[in-house]
Amino acid sequence: MSIFTDFGAYGEWRGRLTEFLERFRSWLDEHDLNDAQGKARLTSLLQRLHEDNLYVAFVAEFSRGKSELINAIFFAEYGNRVLPSSAGRTTMCPTELLYDASRPPYIDLLPIQTRNNNAQVSEYKKFPDEWYSLPLDITSTESMKGALQQVSQLIRVMPEEATALGFRIGTDQQGNDHCQVGKDGMVEIPRWRHAIINFPHKLLKEGLVILDTPGLNAIGSEPELTLSLLPNAHAVLFILAADTGVTQSDLSLWRDHILVSGNGSSGRMVVMNKIDGLWDELRDERSIKEEIQRQSRDCAATLHLPVEMVYPVSAQKGLVAKVQGDETLLDRSRLNLLERALSERLVHNKQHVVSEGVSSEFYSVYLQVKGLLESRLSALNEQLGEINELRGKNKNVVGYMMGKVRNEKEEFEAGLLRYYAVRSVFSTLSNNLFGHLSLESLQQLNQETRDGMQESFFSKSMADAMRMYFDSIYNRLDRATAEVREIIGMMEVIYKKFNIEHGLSLNLGANTFSLLRHEKEVERLEYWCDTHLVTPMSLLTQGRMHIIEKFFDEVTLQIRKTFQIANRDADVWLKAIMAPMETQVREHQSHLKRRLESIKRIHQATDTLEDRIGELDHVGEEIRQLFNALQDHAGAVENLLQATPTKGGGTLYGTPRAA
Repeated sequence: MSIFTDFGAYGEWRGRLTEFLERFRSWLDEHDLNDAQGKARLTSLLQRLHEDNLYVAFVAEFSRGKSELINAIFFAEYGNRVLPSSAGRTTMCPTELLYDASRPPYIDLLPIQTRNNNAQVSEYKKFPDEWYSLPLDITSTESMKGALQQVSQLIRVMPEEATALGFRIGTDQQGNDHCQVGKDGMVEIPRWRHAIINFPHKLLKEGLVILDTPGLNAIGSEPELTLSLLPNAHAVLFILAADTGVTQSDLSLWRDHILVSGNGSSGRMVVMNKIDGLWDELRDERSIKEEIQRQSRDCAATLHLPVEMVYPVSAQKGLVAKVQGDETLLDRSRLNLLERALSERLVHNKQHVVSEGVSSEFYSVYLQVKGLLESRLSALNEQLGEINELRGKNKNVVGYMMGKVRNEKEEFEAGLLRYYAVRSVFSTLSNNLFGHLSLESLQQLNQETRDGMQESFFSKSMADAMRMYFDSIYNRLDRATAEVREIIGMMEVIYKKFNIEHGLSLNLGANTFSLLRHEKEVERLEYWCDTHLVTPMSLLTQGRMHIIEKFFDEVTLQIRKTFQIANRDADVWLKAIMAPMETQVREHQSHLKRRLESIKRIHQATDTLEDRIGELDHVGEEIRQLFNALQDHAGAVENLLQATPTKGGGTLYGTPRAA
């Protein structure tokens, strides 16, 4: 099956890439070419590759065959259904399927009552004691099925408790059904808030994480899904039923929780399931295909998508076909076409993204090492030229050369005052940048906004307070961007000056930085507020304090995470942009000192001149060998990165030396 083959190939590719980068890091350490910043960047890059996961989210209303589709794609080899799948509601809480080698197979369940504490699921993941844990016996399919039935469990509570836990009661104005009050005056809600299944499946071992989500009511009551889990998914499969088409609740789920989740169109796929319901022995195959095509066009038109993005399948027949080895039935289920598309969009796109990220980081380290070697070779050639000029010259000439080098050293050390001034300005600008991204300042803004919203008595005042909050966030990002531009401009000028005046090989290269992705994340969160919190309907139907709590429990927490990431990224960039200058300044100082000492020795004993030339020739040959080895490492990494198409093609590091 293509997704297994492609994912296995991706895992192998990632493993080889990790091996090449670890070999490169060891080589740098061995030859003293790896400064603290370069070492940190390579270590961070390797850690990201080791922790690399691929998230696939399955989203649907109840009874669309979502769990059956997961069984058919990933678990058919077990000869039965692993996830509970039957008529009616099955998956009642968001469920993550993953593999953690540090723990035996298990299912962790977070009680629904934890919503009362206003903490996100991501926070509860740090506290294992809050979860109800069950072991999974993977040797018994029936035992696993029994344990996994836990995600289907419901409890009955009073409507007031359900509302307090975030569930809607009755039917809304759009016609979407939510929790219904029974004859006993109680409503059914999920027993669990979230489930994590640790399962040693071969794709999960490679880093695949499957997110199985419940229907509209559960998603709407857990904003973290829309604000965090779905936006971070590499692919989102939205499942419809062929027999119902796009219902009103399907449309609400698509519009309110998928379109606003921030995924690009390439990350979304619409699956029209249960096409076997259109199979009719009294109709010929051609008319059945035409009916499926018509349903696909209708779904695409309703969702405003190209029809090519709608994949009609029968998950149930596809699962049966795989278990029974029936290729004819598998072809008719069209499951293999969906799997091929999922593989192409998911695995290939993921490899492309990883390639670009690794290329950028590796290229920065490569340029820094290349510049260092060029500086060493240039200094060595200059020293060789000077010593060659001393052949046959008297001590007066040697003394003159020694004075010349001493003057150069004094001039460079005087020029270091500019370097120290740059460092001072750089430090000031860096502090300004971190000031605009300050988490303490953000916390103060949160408190001021909360106070303003709590004191507001009208919905418009509360909406205005939210708008002012986002305006302040944008202002901070704008000012931080201005600081970034000033830092880049200053470093470009100083790099150029030091290159001209002291013959260094400084290059800004890929050391640029942008806060655009963080700004886009804030825009997405603002849009979610506009469409979920401060709509006329929500302001009328939800209490003022409920909206305020939702804003601060969900939205401002995501903003804080965005600023935390921006701070981390800025710190890495600032260290990276200054590291080449610090390295080459130290190298140039050492070189001038070595030149002076060399000429001193020659002045004291002119018979050592030939020996010194021989030493320098040997050092020069070692540097050239390091150059060749650097190109070999770069060529190996580049060839692996270009195993998949990259934008523009071409060579990143120059033509690799033939091995």
